[in-house]
Amino acid sequence: MSNSSHPLAIGVDGGGTGCRVAIGTAADGVLARAEGGRANVTSDPKLAIENVIATVEAAAASGGFPVARLSDATAHVGLAGVMTEQDARRVSSALPYKHSNVTDDRPTALNGALGGEDGFLLSVGTGTIAAASKNGDIRSVGGWGFSVSDQASGAWIGQKCLRAVLLSHDNLSAHSDLTRAVLRKFHDDPNEIVAFSMTATPGDYGTFAPDVTESARAGDPVGQSIMMAGATYLQQCLTALRFNAGDALCLTGGVGPHYTDYLPADTISGLRERKGNALDGAFNFALTQLKKVTETQ
Repeated sequence: MSNSSHPLAIGVDGGGTGCRVAIGTAADGVLARAEGGRANVTSDPKLAIENVIATVEAAAASGGFPVARLSDATAHVGLAGVMTEQDARRVSSALPYKHSNVTDDRPTALNGALGGEDGFLLSVGTGTIAAASKNGDIRSVGGWGFSVSDQASGAWIGQKCLRAVLLSHDNLSAHSDLTRAVLRKFHDDPNEIVAFSMTATPGDYGTFAPDVTESARAGDPVGQSIMMAGATYLQQCLTALRFNAGDALCLTGGVGPHYTDYLPADTISGLRERKGNALDGAFNFALTQLKKVTETQ
């Protein structure tokens, strides 16, 4: 199947913790996959482009596709940190494919989760995506990057946790099992936390999110406080997107499902399993674009 002469479609989903690629055809669907390094355009655009290209080539190799075939492919690339049309053009012009459509990761995540149907998405991983789709119209709020946004995200949770640790160390708030455990990871030295913060990426901060979610589930007051603050923000996002009780809602990402216990009951009354992930959404977009290209030839 990998030697099929059908035109190739490439779907790419990239963010702060990695890049995922799917390659296939309209006739056969996905034929090859690969995972690679982080691809956040805001954090490091050059590295993001390099990792996308390298991961696509790795997927091609795993599927037995000659790299030369990629030059005739149609790609949809959804990357965290694509904030402007200029960002999208910059990435697109650097990619060696015949047709490259570049967006941020919100449309691909929404398309993957809802399968093109109406509904709402809270995708919370290293970053945060809050989006809605109705009659083909996509709306979103937030998602402006970790430096100024991405509340409720894994990176945000991790940073909030470290702030809480330092407050506890200074006797400005009460210690908990969570803050003590995290401080031990830094050899009980707050200066190590400061040093860590000087170079920490969103993904680095996100490594502490599991400590928070697990401790919150066990009843830790600091962990629960952080999770409740994140849930409050997510509820505000849904309100801004004109969410109504019972509307279809997907909670995805490495952190998203952990907020189920902290959101109001009427908010999660329409909760449903996602139909796919952001990579599925990107690949389906690529197939749609490939169909349009083929029809005009």
